[in-house]
Amino acid sequence: MRKVSILFFMLVAAVAHAQNPAQKPAQKPVQKPGQTVPSQDQTQQQVDRLTEHFVRKNSLANRWNDAEVARGALYDLIAEYPGNDSLIYALALDYYNNQKYISCVLIAQDLLTRNPKNVDVLQMAASGFEALNLNDKALTNYESLYLQTNNSGALYKMAFLQYELKKFVESQTNVDILLTKPDIETMKVTLRDSENKQKDFPFKVSLLNLKGLLAQQAGDKAGAKKAFEESLAMAPDFPLAKQNLAKLK
Repeated sequence: MRKVSILFFMLVAAVAHAQNPAQKPAQKPVQKPGQTVPSQDQTQQQVDRLTEHFVRKNSLANRWNDAEVARGALYDLIAEYPGNDSLIYALALDYYNNQKYISCVLIAQDLLTRNPKNVDVLQMAASGFEALNLNDKALTNYESLYLQTNNSGALYKMAFLQYELKKFVESQTNVDILLTKPDIETMKVTLRDSENKQKDFPFKVSLLNLKGLLAQQAGDKAGAKKAFEESLAMAPDFPLAKQNLAKLK
């Protein structure tokens, strides 16, 4: 229910912003012979009622677990206010939360053409492309995100994606940078333990494992062994470092 509540309040805020006359200027109606043309106030009241209808429709559909109807109401709102990025972002978030990553990244790309520095959209696009195993596109978005935020988590993602893409020099550079950052000492990463259960490990455990893989790739067997052992010293039940160390022997 938390996702629904957050999305609903996002919609209310977005619609409040969308209803600003500056966002959607009223068009002057064309009067036909014998026709009574509604005043601007009456027209705005009709628009407000229609908007309220779509918001309530979205809220009820989410409450009753009808994702398609909820999404349809969101599309109706976007059709009314196509220039409102907050509504479009809410749709992308809905697709992301429901693991419909193709639609999510397509919307995110459109939003980034409007504002390439939108941190929330960059994060969503990067995660969406990663979920689709489109690592090159995920990397591009994480790089843009890191330039905007200097966030260690984004740099961590970059280092792993660069390793997967065989960009070993760039990956090693970013691992070295991360290992000098003081914030990684308190950061956690969720990975699978030796029993294949999700567990929070110290951020550095995964980073040291990657350092070992990079050393191994470079032919530095001693350096790889040292990195894997350092990882296991921090988390003896971390299976990746354990497996990599066993293969090295």
